[in-house]
Amino acid sequence: MVTLVNTLNRPRHPEKANRPENEVLRKPDWIRVKAPGSAGWSQTAEIVRANGLHTVCEEAGCPNIGECWEKKHATFMIMGDTCTRACAFCNVRTGLPGPLDQGEPEKVAAAVAKLGLSHVVITSVDRDDLSDGGAEHFALTIRAIRAASPGTTIEILTPDFLRKPGAIEVVVEARPDVFNHNLETVPGRYLKVRPGARYFHSLRLLQQVKELDGSIFTKSGIMVGLGEERNEVLQLMDDLRSAEVDFMTIGQYLQPTRRHHKVERFVTPDEFKAFETVAYAKGFLMVSSSPLTRSSHHAGDDFARLRTARDTKLGRA
Repeated sequence: MVTLVNTLNRPRHPEKANRPENEVLRKPDWIRVKAPGSAGWSQTAEIVRANGLHTVCEEAGCPNIGECWEKKHATFMIMGDTCTRACAFCNVRTGLPGPLDQGEPEKVAAAVAKLGLSHVVITSVDRDDLSDGGAEHFALTIRAIRAASPGTTIEILTPDFLRKPGAIEVVVEARPDVFNHNLETVPGRYLKVRPGARYFHSLRLLQQVKELDGSIFTKSGIMVGLGEERNEVLQLMDDLRSAEVDFMTIGQYLQPTRRHHKVERFVTPDEFKAFETVAYAKGFLMVSSSPLTRSSHHAGDDFARLRTARDTKLGRA
């Protein structure tokens, strides 16, 4: 007998349904974005819909969607729209995901080709239900894009593959140009912000990528405004440099709903600039630090600058 489950009225975050509501702070003047709705935005949306794809731009409620989609820059989210984790900051749907769409790699590749992307970012939900955490699906997607758009550079933003031996090796073997995995916050905030993850495992993942293939750029990002202290952020920078991470992003946490982790404070643009200055001094090739910085925001332009920075460091410029 087959049991059909009606998910139409299912809450987006069932694990948060009984949590107390948090105050939503008024956003300061420096956090203002253009509302989506341009012709470019509509064309991007049409291509995403036509291929039956998900984007983190929509699922996570990214504030930069209007700007990025207007330029036909979309960050594709593979392996469905339902995550097996329940991070306190994230707006992606949580629950038990469905089976993988085996045709998804080709659908993503077709969308990349149609959009004419010179650089693409591929991310995913966490899939703790899969034996490899979705590593092979990432690899298939990378290879499909290479076949359909040989000139497109590929950046991936992966989950942590916690307790999935061999998963990182599978993804690295497919040779993305940039391997991004976000630490999200300082270790002292993990139990409240990212309870399903382990800080030092995520750090080790980034280090392993460099050990397996030193030519791949590595990248990681954090949110601020979650209750972290400045010295904790500086220590995290040192941890990332110890793992030879090339690129660091720092952005303001924005609370999706009243039942998500609250914004403890809005970090000022001057503080973001100070973080950028310190991060460059610590040796990162690239740093993006601003209130609206997100992992894939301006990713194509940043990749070009990242490549130039490495060539300059190696004396190849």
